[in-house]
Amino acid sequence: MDLGLVAQYTMNGLMLGMMYALVAVGFTLFFGVLDVIKFSHGDVLTVGAFTALASFIGLQSIGLSSDAVELLAMLVAALGAMALLGAFIARAFILPLRSAPALNTLLITLMLGTVLREAVRLFYPDGANPKPFPRLLPADSINIGNFNLRLDNAILLTAGALVIVGLQLLLNRTKLGLAIRAVAQDEETAKTMGVNFNAIVLITFAIGSALAAFAGLMNGLYYNEINFGIGLYLGVVGFSAAIIGGLGSIYGAILGGFLFAGLQTIGAVALPFASAYKDVFAFAVVIALMAWRPTGLIPEKLSERV
Repeated sequence: MDLGLVAQYTMNGLMLGMMYALVAVGFTLFFGVLDVIKFSHGDVLTVGAFTALASFIGLQSIGLSSDAVELLAMLVAALGAMALLGAFIARAFILPLRSAPALNTLLITLMLGTVLREAVRLFYPDGANPKPFPRLLPADSINIGNFNLRLDNAILLTAGALVIVGLQLLLNRTKLGLAIRAVAQDEETAKTMGVNFNAIVLITFAIGSALAAFAGLMNGLYYNEINFGIGLYLGVVGFSAAIIGGLGSIYGAILGGFLFAGLQTIGAVALPFASAYKDVFAFAVVIALMAWRPTGLIPEKLSERV
């Protein structure tokens, strides 16, 4: 195969993998701190993407036309609003159910996701139809044979990598990160050491939801279109990535995200009728991996999570 095409497929896979990894890391944070599978996580991504679009339209209506200002406003609006939404979900729905069976939490987050998704479809103007997303990043590109390196893709990939690195620094180099890891390791001991358990849970859910919003913004800028169902698909993929990587492991979630994107890319290149079967191929391999390694590729003990 032509090296240019290989490079192009690799770049496309890295872009998808970065979005999947950001979603998967959110699932891992929630599970690491509270043993919770939050199935509304993908729909928070949807709300974040539509919040970013609404902020852009609002700025346009008052005459602001600077791409940098609009992009910054979309970023702040989406991440800030979804961080608040994530903390609210934790406070109103997750923490009150801590003593209930795990199935109750699973069901309430699943139903909450449906509420969020349908709220976007019903209450956002013409929300049932796909929405064009603004092109705010430089459109320049470099052609090397069959490889086309778009500057906007390189910026998005770099931004995603910086977010993940920043999260790692937060968890490993700050007092807040130490408190999050302490709660994940042993809740009771953390409480006796003076850690405010409820506050740490709210902050963790805020961080995970902000990551989902960032992934939603990346998705919109990459495809230049969003719809009310994007979070449903990305949530399933992100959860699958977290599982195959090792639920409770940040590195496992990142590995799982890029692995799933790699499987899709291989399926798109190697299979006939690639666009129709790439997801089938990827999920089939994930099923096989789960049967082979039920604890994930990078399993961690309860005391080592996050």
